[in-house]
Amino acid sequence: MKIGIVGSGLVGSTAAYALVMQGIGRRIVLVDLNEARARAEADDILHAVPFAHPMQVSAGSYGDLAGSRVVIITAGVSQRPGETRLQLLERNAAVFRQVVPQILNNAPEALLVVATNPVDVMTHLTAHYAAEFGVPSTRVIGSGTTLDTARFRTLLGAHFGVDPHHVHGYVVGEHGDSEVLTWSLVAVGGTSLEDFCRLTDICFDEETRQTIDERVRKAAYNIIAGKGATYYGVGGALARIVDVVMHDQRAILTVCTPLPAIADVKDITVSLPHLVGGDGVLATLPLALNEDEAAALNASAQLIRDVIDALETSDTADK
Repeated sequence: MKIGIVGSGLVGSTAAYALVMQGIGRRIVLVDLNEARARAEADDILHAVPFAHPMQVSAGSYGDLAGSRVVIITAGVSQRPGETRLQLLERNAAVFRQVVPQILNNAPEALLVVATNPVDVMTHLTAHYAAEFGVPSTRVIGSGTTLDTARFRTLLGAHFGVDPHHVHGYVVGEHGDSEVLTWSLVAVGGTSLEDFCRLTDICFDEETRQTIDERVRKAAYNIIAGKGATYYGVGGALARIVDVVMHDQRAILTVCTPLPAIADVKDITVSLPHLVGGDGVLATLPLALNEDEAAALNASAQLIRDVIDALETSDTADK
């Protein structure tokens, strides 16, 4: 089973390493405009294979993506000094207009997993470009808030002294500042947050809640301030998504994919809990959010829609 990764920077190479460490797939192909970087990363990761699982790891061209079951896209450009967010998006959109067709010309059956930020918008654009090749939007998945949800559960688990695998709670909406932590739905071992605190006599006051909310929402800022970039967490998230697809695990993941509507916002891509399997997104799970959370999700979706509209307006003006 072949997995392609387009973009061999920190995120792409870390995702490849995570796949090798977990034994997901049998062959990984790294493709990058910087061919020397792709070869170096492939060789370095290949040398870890004897300590992990049998795997072929190599660098290649778009032609080498042929037969890929999944292609992860981490390609993109960095923000220039003085450049606006919209200008950065315009340049990344131009990159994806080149990248997505080259992937699908060579691997038409591949499921696309997008990690390039802002991932909600880039996933929306990828689905648009892929549709020209007859690829349904259900086969275009963004990493979305998969990592944010993991951060949420990890911090809750640490506070309560519980394995985060047994803590359930979702982060939905934008993968960014407007994301929504669904506090009203948090459960520990199937027990509501309020009941669990009462049963265990563990204090969980508003200050603790605000601290966790802030640490989840600002996690990337804090990591970037300390080391310049985030890649381990998202690399692990990408490996998890690919594992679910490759083995048709039918797991619930907070990925992002195009949706007809979120409340008042039409034709939008945001993260919600989705049932994910071998064919991509199989279903979207409705959430019984409280009034404040529902309003926040609607506002988050509108923020993303405004950016997409601005991009479309800019693209039309350029033509």
